[in-house]
Amino acid sequence: MDYDLAIIGAGPSGLSFACSLHDSGLNIAVIEKQSRQLLADPPIDGRDIALTHLSRKLMQQQGSWQRIDSRHISPIQRAEVIDGESPYTLNFDTPSDDTDALGFLISNFRIRKAIFEEFDKLENATLMDATEVSQVSSDDRGATVSLASGDSIRTSMIVAADTRFSASRRQMGISSGLHDFGRTAIVCWMKHALSHDQTAFECFHYGRTLAVLPMPGDMSSIVVTAPTDQAEAIIDMKRATFNQDIEKRLNGRLGAMQQKGKRYPYPLVGVHANRFFAQRFALIGDAAVGMHPVTAHGFNLGLSGQDLLAGEMSSSISQGRDFWDPAGLSRYQQKHMLSTRPLYHGTNSIVSLFTNDSLPATLLRKAALRLSNNLPPVKWAITQKLMAKNQVNSILPTLLHR
Repeated sequence: MDYDLAIIGAGPSGLSFACSLHDSGLNIAVIEKQSRQLLADPPIDGRDIALTHLSRKLMQQQGSWQRIDSRHISPIQRAEVIDGESPYTLNFDTPSDDTDALGFLISNFRIRKAIFEEFDKLENATLMDATEVSQVSSDDRGATVSLASGDSIRTSMIVAADTRFSASRRQMGISSGLHDFGRTAIVCWMKHALSHDQTAFECFHYGRTLAVLPMPGDMSSIVVTAPTDQAEAIIDMKRATFNQDIEKRLNGRLGAMQQKGKRYPYPLVGVHANRFFAQRFALIGDAAVGMHPVTAHGFNLGLSGQDLLAGEMSSSISQGRDFWDPAGLSRYQQKHMLSTRPLYHGTNSIVSLFTNDSLPATLLRKAALRLSNNLPPVKWAITQKLMAKNQVNSILPTLLHR
């Protein structure tokens, strides 16, 4: 065998998975289409990630969290969900125990850079950058990764982290459910006159959704979600008009708004694989589950999923079994399915409810907000899911936008 393990995809999930196996004794290859230069110094892409407590814990264990300057980490202390022009809001506050925040907002490019820096010091992992995979296959003797260059790699097992449109997943015969929301998220940064007080806002306006997430200082991350046929008009909107539009949709909560940097569009498609493993093969990250961002859990599920798989593989090794042992992969699938399926389908239901402008739907979501606000057990459950302190957690999803 050329390697014990081949990881396809050097995004945060793939690199974190390699880091989680740093003391496994496995000889690992990580295969990535992008160049090492782009991985080491990722460009700003407008995306900011609301990390859960579990994600912070996993990044701390790997050492990548410590590589991010604390000045670039913004704690989310409070969240408000706003429905249309209604003055009624659903509020979430940081619990009055020793919890320091609901979550932690960090720019995507900073997270990627920190995880790559930690990966880059591994002694048991080799990065094959600027390398494209053309085919994967496996049998009872091993697995093969065929490259676009014509070369091939023999390995004992393959783990795919090659996006929600994973070619490896299809080639291994694993089907998936795909949900095209017909909507596009437009993201950017904005400066504002009034303090956000570390509060995240989710505004469900008719035909359009606005999320405002607190960044360090007087800045916020803005996410406008609209039908895709309206996205180009929003991207092309003059800055002064865009600033006024966001200020109006927030009802002046943050005062005058001023866009900083570019606007970036991201079409929204959800994917959930129907299985997470095959013979000597497993899925992690978006290749396993690609979420709509409305519950803030897509990135977090990627980190928790790789940790579950690494734990099962390490357990098999310590007990003298093959690390690709089907029983261990099956346990990974069972645990990750328990966490992801309720979130995925619950998220899709939330999106359907809060983007439906019919009278029954608007009445139902107003009732849902009041019910959640006035029933402490329901509100507690949503808050716990928002923070996600534990690994396997099947409580219904939150309403906070990433």
